Amino acid sequence: MITVINILLVIDVIVMITLVLLQSGKSAGLSGAVSGGAEQLFGKQKARGIDLVLHRSTIVTGVLFFVLAFLAAYVLQ
Repeated sequence: MITVINILLVIDVIVMITLVLLQSGKSAGLSGAVSGGAEQLFGKQKARGIDLVLHRSTIVTGVLFFVLAFLAAYVLQ
């Protein structure tokens, strides 16, 4: 059982790393930090199309990672 959970954890981590690397950056440098803060303050949405799918998929894989990690710790005891 623990072997199956560990294999699922490794697959989940690889998928999560890939999803994070595929996402576009929110800002570029100091000028991007200033304008990025203003866009967030005034509610401009930058996540459209594939960026939204990548963002939601990253959240799902992150939640799955924590569930599998807690399950592995519970089974190990």
